[in-house]
Amino acid sequence: MGGSLMSHRLAVPALIALIVVALAFVLPSNFYLRVAALVWISALTVIGLNLLMGYAGQVSLGHAGFFGIGAYAVAVLPAQFGVHPLLAALAGAIIAGAVAFLVGRPILRLKGHYLAVATLGFGILVAMAISNEAWLTGGPDGMPVSRMTLFGWRVRGADTWYWISGALLVIGAWIAVNLVASPTGRALRALHDSEVAARVAGIDVARAKLTVFVISAVYAAVGGATLALVNGFVTPDSANFMHSIELVTMVVLGGMGSILGSLAGAAILVVLPQVLTSFHDYEHMLLGLLMMVIMIVLRAGIVPSLAALVSRRRP
Repeated sequence: MGGSLMSHRLAVPALIALIVVALAFVLPSNFYLRVAALVWISALTVIGLNLLMGYAGQVSLGHAGFFGIGAYAVAVLPAQFGVHPLLAALAGAIIAGAVAFLVGRPILRLKGHYLAVATLGFGILVAMAISNEAWLTGGPDGMPVSRMTLFGWRVRGADTWYWISGALLVIGAWIAVNLVASPTGRALRALHDSEVAARVAGIDVARAKLTVFVISAVYAAVGGATLALVNGFVTPDSANFMHSIELVTMVVLGGMGSILGSLAGAAILVVLPQVLTSFHDYEHMLLGLLMMVIMIVLRAGIVPSLAALVSRRRP
């Protein structure tokens, strides 16, 4: 049984690693490698949000705030304080986790739409602070991000960031799968079904919710830092309300409570706009229509719905 559990924990990260490696030999140019890197970064962020929403059942409409903290950490700390970008990314993850811990204690006492509005307010506050503190963040115009160097080697190029972001995604998926399979993950699933039942079963509900909130914030900050380093520039759009809604949409489209669903949802919302640009004025209309069709046909999300369909067809 232990070997079966271990193989299950390795299956999802191994499949994602296989996808990353296979696509590297199929994609024809640096443009496609860059788009794929954007998918890996978004998927990494969405995995953290899926742990919060899909497994713990807690809604967050301000998660882009943590994404923005990570992105601006690698922009502000090297520019203002001379911190190495890699250390700045680590600091951004720590800061995001600390902020999530402080904010999460009062916010996570709320439930349902009250929790959603509270997290929305947090995201708006972060976006406003980034836009208004122009002396530090460059204001609405954004600011450049110092290129990262490791042992004299300057990290640059779409192919390099493809592999870095892909590796981060595999590591993030492996951590998430092991977390879900741990006692903490079982507590989160119990919490998702019923907070009252989880509390009666002896689970510290407040601690479990705060733990997953902090973990999801760290995922978002790492994603934000990686995207900022890839682009070499960061703007307040990384922390705005629409980005939070986009992240939530990725979770729902791919499938709540599914690590592979996080990758599928990120791929849909990153790749489809690139494909639909040839339709010009109808791009957004077609994107919305396709999303509606997906949710009508695959109500549980892409990956869980397809998995259920396959299992029903097995003899």
